[in-house]
Formats: sequence, C-alpha cells, structure tokens
Amino acid sequence: MRIDCDTHVLEPADLWLNYLEPKYRDRAIRIEENDGIEQLVIGERVVLQGVLAGLGGADLDKNDVYGGGLKYIDGCPPASYDPHARAALLDEWGVDKTLLFPTICILPFPTDDQELANAYFRAYNNWMAEFHQAVPERTLPVAMVNWHDVDEAVKELQRCLKMGFKALFVPPETIDGRRLADPHFDPLWAICQDTGIPACLHVVVRFEGSAIPFVHWHTTSPGPLFSFSLGAPGQLMPAITSMVTDLLFERFPGLKVVSVEGGCGYAPYLMDRMDAKYEAFADIVTMQRKPSEYIRENFYFVAEPREQTVGEVKRILGEDRVLWGSDYPHVDAVGYGIYAESDQVWPFTHG
Repeated sequence: MRIDCDTHVLEPADLWLNYLEPKYRDRAIRIEENDGIEQLVIGERVVLQGVLAGLGGADLDKNDVYGGGLKYIDGCPPASYDPHARAALLDEWGVDKTLLFPTICILPFPTDDQELANAYFRAYNNWMAEFHQAVPERTLPVAMVNWHDVDEAVKELQRCLKMGFKALFVPPETIDGRRLADPHFDPLWAICQDTGIPACLHVVVRFEGSAIPFVHWHTTSPGPLFSFSLGAPGQLMPAITSMVTDLLFERFPGLKVVSVEGGCGYAPYLMDRMDAKYEAFADIVTMQRKPSEYIRENFYFVAEPREQTVGEVKRILGEDRVLWGSDYPHVDAVGYGIYAESDQVWPFTHG
C-alpha cells in the first residue's frame, strides 16, 4: 500500500462562515479585501496579508506568489479542497491513501477566547469529516484540537475518532509555558496510546513564541531559503528532545509519534547527539534508557521525496520507521508524485 503521510487541504475561504456555530459566526475566520489586498482574519486580527496564494502555490512561479498580484484561490488547486479531485490526483500518482493536514489551521489563532478557538477547530473538523466521507477509502484525516483547553481537546478528539479520524495533530511548541510532556497533557497522550492513533508532530506557522527557531536570525530578514530550510527541524528537534528528556515514553510506552514535514535525515544525528550527552550527564539524569532507544521505539519520521539519506536512516531506525510525504500543495513542496522506492503499510492500529 502506498501512503502519502504529509498532504494538506487548503480550506475554502468560506469554511468558517458556513460551518462555525451561529453564535460565533460574526467572528469567523475569513478572507477580507482592503484596497485590493487580501487579508486573512483570525480572532478579529489580521494574521497574514498580501501573499495568501503562498499558503498553497506548489505549482506557481514564486515570483508571482510573493509579488502580491495573486489571490488565495490562485494558490488552491482543485485537489486541495475537492475530495474527488484529490482522489483523482492520488490515482495519477499511484498512491492509495493520504494523510490530510490543514493549512489555515496551522497558523496562529491570536485570541484568548478559548471557546472561540474550540469552535474554530470544531468547524474545521466537521468540514474535514465531510471531505473524508466523500472518499473514505483514500483519506486519513488528522484531528485538530485546542491544546490550550485540554478538557475540551479531549472531548473533540473523542468526537473526531467517532467520525473516522485517524491521527491527532500536535504542535511542536510550548503551550502556555508547558512542554509537551507535561502531565497536564496526559489525557490526550492516553487517548493516543489507548486507541493506537499516532500523534503527528507537524510543523506550524508562528510569528512569535517558542515555535520560531533561531528567532534572532529571523529579525534580520534572512529570506525564505533560510526560513524554509531550518524552520521545520528547528521546531521538531526541540519538541522531540523534550518529549524524550521529560520521560513521556516512560509514562506512555505505547505512544507513537510521527515527525512530519521535517524530513528524516536529522533523526540519526539527534540520536547520536542525545546519547553522547546522556553518557556525559549520567550522574544527574534519571532516564533509565538511552535516548536513542525511545526514538527508535516511539517515533516515525516522514521522509521528503528527494532525501539522499533515507536508506541509512532506515538501517538505523528500522524499515518501518521511515514513511513518505509530499507536503502537497504547499509552496515549498518539491518532488510530489515521486513515490518512495518500496511500499509501506500504515503502521498504526486505529483504522
């Protein structure tokens, strides 16, 4: 079976106007236009403007994407919002199934109103459930929940599982001053372990906070090549390291975490680096096993189509620990439609 473990939808501009519960609809996520410039409004604040085509845009000339002349819809191929077009694209690629991640939902929600944020996620999940039900044999939807409100996040994840969702989205950042392995989040990890769904540690877009790696470098405006090259591993490596060093997998040994959109080549380096420091600080750390053992047993890594080190990573981690993903239709996706050299099985028990 061939599975693309990292593709995205591009949410219809009117999704939240149509799916948000009526009491919140006057604060819907939406795209407005002022003086000819598109603005993405979330929580009644402009989050992004002028370059909304760059939320997708895989097939577009980057000069056009960032030149300001295109609209959001110009960056949205039909397969990004139409389930039947997505199934046709998978046929063209020779791919059986695909994980489905959001796009607008990985942007920041700049609101302290957690009821509103919860409603935003419910609306997205309802739309995604309909997308999935249109082509249920081809899609593996990923549940979006509000990590700032764990009680409601648990309820929403349980609801999503009943609707056929196959994974949980995990933002690689600190949340309200807590690292991901903080016991505060244990109810979510418990559901993942008990149901067998993977926790997908996927890159997010942030303009402040812990998820901006190398933050002071970014203040010098180093450009997209710098940002897109280092942004993903710069988010994922601290998240993975903290999950291991905070002993999450001693509490949840059956938890499976998938590192998405950062490639796989950094995994052996991180394992070696952590093992060396574990040896150096053995007198003062309480971890019972080498860090690499947790990474090898509890993590999967989504390789990108043109990585050169996939074979070596498979040798070190295990054949089944390296998956494949295209990141289609995001602006920095390359090589989509190029499938890895061997079939892979969805290695999780739920669904």
